[in-house]
Amino acid sequence: MTYLFDDPKTFPSDAVEGLVAAHPEELLRVHGGVVRKRATPEGRPALVVGGGSGHYPAFAGWVGPGFAHGAPCGNIFSSPSSDQVYSVARNAERGGGVILGFGHYAGDVLHFGVAAEKLRAEGIDVRIVAVSDDVASGRTGEHRDRRGIAGDLPVFKIAGAAIQAGADIDEAERLAWKANDATRSLGVAFDGCELPGADDALFHVPDGRMAIGLGIHGEPGIDEVDMPSASELAKVLVDGVLKETPELDSDRVAVILNGLGTVKYEEMFVVWKHAAQLLEEAGLTVVRPEVGEHVTSLDMAGLSLTVMRLDEELEQLWLAPADTPAFRRGGTVAGDLGDERGEIYTPGEDPIPEASEESRGSAQRIGGLLGDVAALLVELEPELGRMDQVAGDGDHGQGMVLGSRAADEAAHRAVEAGSGARTVLVQAGAAWSAEAGGTSGALWGAALTSMGSAFSDDSAVSADQLLTGLVQAVEAVERLGRAKPGDKTMVDAAVPFREAIALAQASGGEEPLGRVITTAAARATEAAEATSEIAASMGRARNHGDKSVGTPDPGAISFAKIVTLLGEAFAD
Repeated sequence: MTYLFDDPKTFPSDAVEGLVAAHPEELLRVHGGVVRKRATPEGRPALVVGGGSGHYPAFAGWVGPGFAHGAPCGNIFSSPSSDQVYSVARNAERGGGVILGFGHYAGDVLHFGVAAEKLRAEGIDVRIVAVSDDVASGRTGEHRDRRGIAGDLPVFKIAGAAIQAGADIDEAERLAWKANDATRSLGVAFDGCELPGADDALFHVPDGRMAIGLGIHGEPGIDEVDMPSASELAKVLVDGVLKETPELDSDRVAVILNGLGTVKYEEMFVVWKHAAQLLEEAGLTVVRPEVGEHVTSLDMAGLSLTVMRLDEELEQLWLAPADTPAFRRGGTVAGDLGDERGEIYTPGEDPIPEASEESRGSAQRIGGLLGDVAALLVELEPELGRMDQVAGDGDHGQGMVLGSRAADEAAHRAVEAGSGARTVLVQAGAAWSAEAGGTSGALWGAALTSMGSAFSDDSAVSADQLLTGLVQAVEAVERLGRAKPGDKTMVDAAVPFREAIALAQASGGEEPLGRVITTAAARATEAAEATSEIAASMGRARNHGDKSVGTPDPGAISFAKIVTLLGEAFAD
């Protein structure tokens, strides 16, 4: 159990404050997480790695020279919000772009992705690396679709060392993906962990048994066996990890034996004694192994083994010095360690960019349209709620109302402050995401933000920019939500809409803007209504997918209604 805490709700933020207080010369607390005390060298890329709390030393313990530049810290086992990720990235980035790194989980993919959309809309080069080393969570050949566990450590270490050595963002991203693709891990658990204030553990493993392949949040494993001896466990782990050979088939390897929270170091050393021998017998040379706690799960009783294949460039970066609160290697970290930090970004203190009179005019039109959308969704709330109750939790209508109202209010504040078209939509998108919450809120927030990136604060929004923005909005939803037509989601209506807009743009015709949008909206409406014939396969509704047959998807319907309103507005 977790013994020491004040308020369970504030445990994650309290822990971060304590970490910074313990390392005042190295870390600085900012909204959403931590950054290095010294600013990133100007023009260098920043590596921002993060995830839920409860995994220390991952991720805040890895912030420092030779490793990460910042870490957003979510609640226990929950992705940081897009607002937290954005804040930490803003405080870490200094003109060289930012790499956002995290374990491959749906919540992290979504919220880091939404933050990336907002950063890109501001002209910042953003790359995303989702670590996917857990062999128990996906089939061979689908490596990048797997979960991320202790492979976070070597992948982010490689990227951080590359940046310290002078790599630009392209090179650092290439090396991070190369490290990810060369890394495999397997974990086991003897019992679950208990969250602060909880009455019981998240899960239990029967006495005398061991679960193989459990995730670091208790995700289901692939097998359950009798409790092994240390030598037997070493064989399970080594055989499981080596069962699959990465494309980089090298006999030199970086290896991490990782404790998940309760297993003591002496126990790990006994297991490592046998694992090291088995790796040698397999013809592998272990380069600078790490045995200890690196990616934990509060007090979960368990271990994981990670093996990263090394070629010359990966080995050099794996061995490079690093100096962080929880990971120190080699001598002094060489190179530029950054400047004295100047201003700290805090949400709500963004200056309003200058805007032309023409762009401010477009911004006023956008504000009016968002008000119309909010009014429409108030009318639709009961109907959308009834649809969502069939196989979901019934809150879609409410979430859409909350999000659209927040976007409308944010847009009007931005217009009154003299914002241009791009800034109005970016701020509206952030407000929708923050207020609505959930997957739908994050996706609509990303859609508005991505649409805004097609506009400018220096000029009026042209017809072509508007169509491009609509295409980008749908692409952001597809990219972040990862749904496909046929999954019974908003995407079932959004993709036909995007395709119709793109076709009209490609034809180069002179069709009026309102007619283009209205035609595309009709296709979206037809596709949305057709979702009544399919079963849900994504989101919460997937657990009762068959019940959803006969009822259209509320997300698809709300999308179709909104773009229909948009077409009518431009048909005038």
